[in-house]
Amino acid sequence: MKTRDWPIRSKLTALVVAPVTALLALWIFATTLTFGPALNLLSARTLLYDLGRLGETVVTELQRERRLSVVQLAGRTELPALAEQRGRTDRAVAELRRRVDGEPLRDAADDLLETRVDKLVSALAALPSGRKFIDDRKVDRAGAIGLYSGMVTAAFQAFAGMATLDDQDLNRQALALTALGRSRELLGQSDALLAGAFTAGRFAEGEHTQLVQAIGNQRWLTESAVADLPESSRGAYQRLTEGEAFTRLRTMQDALVVPNRSGRPAVDAAAWQASQDAVQQQLRDFELSEADALTDRSVPMAVGILVRLAAAGVLGLVAVVVSVLVALRVGRTLVRRLSGVRTAALELAEHRLPDVVTRLRRGEQVDVAREAPPLEYGHDEIGEVGRAFTEVQRTAVQAAVDEVTLRRGLNEVFLNIARRSQSLVHRQLHLLDRMERRSEDPDELAELFQVDHLATRLRRHAEDLVILAGSAPGRGWRNPVAIVDLIRGAISEVEAYERVDITAVQPAGVLGRAVGDVIHLLAELVENATAFSPPDTRVTVSGAQVANGYALEITDQGLGMSAEALETANTRLASSPEFDPAQSARLGLFVVARLAARHGVRVRLRSSSAEGGVTAVVLVPGDLITAEPPAGPDPATLGVASADPSRRPARTARRGTVTRPRTRPPTTPSVSTAPPAPAGAPAAATLPAGGRGVGSATADEPDDELDGLPRRVRRRTPTAQPRSTVAETPSPRSPEEVRQVMAALQAGTARGRATATPTASTAPAVPPAPTDPPTTPEPPTATERDA
Repeated sequence: MKTRDWPIRSKLTALVVAPVTALLALWIFATTLTFGPALNLLSARTLLYDLGRLGETVVTELQRERRLSVVQLAGRTELPALAEQRGRTDRAVAELRRRVDGEPLRDAADDLLETRVDKLVSALAALPSGRKFIDDRKVDRAGAIGLYSGMVTAAFQAFAGMATLDDQDLNRQALALTALGRSRELLGQSDALLAGAFTAGRFAEGEHTQLVQAIGNQRWLTESAVADLPESSRGAYQRLTEGEAFTRLRTMQDALVVPNRSGRPAVDAAAWQASQDAVQQQLRDFELSEADALTDRSVPMAVGILVRLAAAGVLGLVAVVVSVLVALRVGRTLVRRLSGVRTAALELAEHRLPDVVTRLRRGEQVDVAREAPPLEYGHDEIGEVGRAFTEVQRTAVQAAVDEVTLRRGLNEVFLNIARRSQSLVHRQLHLLDRMERRSEDPDELAELFQVDHLATRLRRHAEDLVILAGSAPGRGWRNPVAIVDLIRGAISEVEAYERVDITAVQPAGVLGRAVGDVIHLLAELVENATAFSPPDTRVTVSGAQVANGYALEITDQGLGMSAEALETANTRLASSPEFDPAQSARLGLFVVARLAARHGVRVRLRSSSAEGGVTAVVLVPGDLITAEPPAGPDPATLGVASADPSRRPARTARRGTVTRPRTRPPTTPSVSTAPPAPAGAPAAATLPAGGRGVGSATADEPDDELDGLPRRVRRRTPTAQPRSTVAETPSPRSPEEVRQVMAALQAGTARGRATATPTASTAPAVPPAPTDPPTTPEPPTATERDA
């Protein structure tokens, strides 16, 4: 039994129950020990009246019957008095048997007394057969005396068995009265011997010796019994023995014990009989009176014992009750105080400390003294534990404050580094745009595009730090953007963009405040799809309107994920947990979860049963979805019309799978369209009307050019005209040519302002402004400024 795992209430209960139970057991034991003697004293009256009085009557009748039986055996004829005496004896024996078989006597008697009573009843059962032997003269006088003396002896043994009281004085007096009865029995035996000798005229052989022994034993028992009587009883017995009857009887006994050669009794029969009967009666009365006095003494003593027992029992019970009450009160107080400490500890560990950490992460100020109030539990050991725990919880709360402050500082450091990285990346993108515009070598331009693509991905990774730090990226749009442009912008930020196919996309738009985050979210998911699928497979992106928003599906053909891994990832995506640096391998999931939680977007991964990969389902809520914005204006009117502020973002869709031709002003001689870019190289951008491209405009090309996403197409410079390091002398131009060039410059500028990023646009109309904190503006693309 491991008690160390018991609750404190059970331990205190066991601690209280054990001594209280021991005290209660001792109280019950002491009460029983005291109650037993009291019951014995009270039962002494029952034993005296049901066994003592009736037994003494039976003994007296047996003594009388014994004397008459000896007389009849000494004579020749039957005595009528013997028959009458037998009837009196039978009635006394019957009454004794009735009382002995009763429940009161049996309940009051102990085992020893019951055994001796049973022996007495068995001895009395032999009385009828003994009488028959006497009537048939099959026994002599000595045999008859032995028969009745055995019954009387059994009676006196039963009387001695009653002297089992717990009071020693009462027991000694009871045994003294029993000894007096035995001495009286010896006197009766002497009378029976003399009655037979008187009737026969002489003693039988051995009777005189038996008579002398009986007289000697009777005197010795009398002296011993009187010595054990109380002083008052000894005085009464002394006065009794000084009477005339006792004096004559003692004188005749002295004469009888003298050696007698004649064989005849030395005393007169009538004088002996008179003295013997008087002494027998006086001794019997003395014994009965002393027995009554003994009973009268036992009852008050028993009552006194019961009174003391009651007092001791009540006091003991009160002590037990007080002990239980004190134990319960102290135990309840200890349990309440310890439970208070336990509750405070659990409250701190499960609620208060997590709440403090949550509030600190939200940026709230926390008062340590208020959040960790002192626990007052007295000045004992429990109070010391409470004060120690107060210090512990204050230290824990302060540690949480310091930890969150440290994490906030680290987030600020990450955010500062990320902002600086963003600024550098933006400047790098500006520089790359300028270099791309000046570059005429196709191979060099392809490498510049690769660097441009790497810088775009660097910008996204810098934005990851900003997002994980709890801030928002710098890019933002005021006007809605088409879904297809968002998808293209996300694909342009992925390394393996050439493996991504855009399938069926229903027209729709996304509000400007969520454009940057949705592009980033889709880019993370598309990059995961390309990273965890074989390089020779394709990744498809599709979108469709649903009942509660717009659903985008990104499907790869990789090995897929187990059910447990999908469940874990979906839980993380749905709950937007705090970033754990130990889970840096799942950085993209943390970023996606943060972005999705910011705008209420739901992202869920599921197995793609058709292709064996994973499908990421992005559900953009309906409050972010709007109608698809219209495309930009006709390039022919760019010189006179203002830029449309709802143009689709050019920077986010710098690359695509579809290329567009560039056009020149109508006055410039047309040449053939540039050939497509080599496989694996990014497409060079083209610019509608007014650009510096080498392509020519056709009547059906404007529709392809007005989708808001100018395409870069890798250009091929004339090989026959190598670049010269020496400045050439400019040829003179006619006024018409100068006017056409200026008109094209004006149209290209307006076009660039309309299609540039909101921070770079200077169109007369209200330009789109970022909704997030301003950052270094992105430069327009080469095609936007190529005019």
